[in-house]
Amino acid sequence: MDIPSDLFYTKTHEWARRDGKEIVVGITAHAQEELRDVVFLELPKIGRTVKQREPAAVIESVKAAFDIYAPVSGTISRVNDAAVKAPQLINQDCYGQGWLFVITPASAEELTSLMPADAYSKLIQQDSAH
Repeated sequence: MDIPSDLFYTKTHEWARRDGKEIVVGITAHAQEELRDVVFLELPKIGRTVKQREPAAVIESVKAAFDIYAPVSGTISRVNDAAVKAPQLINQDCYGQGWLFVITPASAEELTSLMPADAYSKLIQQDSAH
């Protein structure tokens, strides 16, 4: 499974990538495989304040609807309109064109509370063992 080493991860299967002073957010390959075909995406409004570990967006698949949690607290500065119009981008390229939204973080320190790739890989292995 693809787990890029330059990203940070959450226990709820979101990824976060530092992009200058902003944080780009998406869901992991593991999450999109579990979801199967993504059919609808509800992203937060630009300017909305989000808190770490609280719901920020919703993804609907052929299977169910799932909350997407903010990996860090801050303000939504951009959303991926292309993914809203073509939700299959999340299945096709979850780490690239399938990103979800961008947060201007309230504090850069929250990023350090997220998992590096090796810890996330272990989490997935533990989950699949149960």
